[in-house]
Amino acid sequence: MTTKTLHRVTFLSHGKVYVLYAQRVESGRLWGFVEVSGLVFDVHDRLVVDPTEERLRDEFAGTRTLHLPMQSVLRIEDVEAKGPSAIRDAESGEQVVTPFPLPHRPR
Repeated sequence: MTTKTLHRVTFLSHGKVYVLYAQRVESGRLWGFVEVSGLVFDVHDRLVVDPTEERLRDEFAGTRTLHLPMQSVLRIEDVEAKGPSAIRDAESGEQVVTPFPLPHRPR
């Protein structure tokens, strides 16, 4: 029985720390870059939806491979199961939460 490898990739981008899950992480063909591909997001078959996960899915929709500069990669871990994806403020460490859009109410 083979198990699929899953990587938790933590990297810095635009003052935010991103935590994503991917199936493949390789030394980049471009010198100085790490290639991250096969991004994994939760499939929402339940009522509760994580707004951060939705934001990340929208931000990286259609992305086949991320080419991350080596100096922006903070950590790459092989994990057994997917945990929560996250976006954190690099300075404070607080989670960046994207609120659900509120329906427009006519006055």
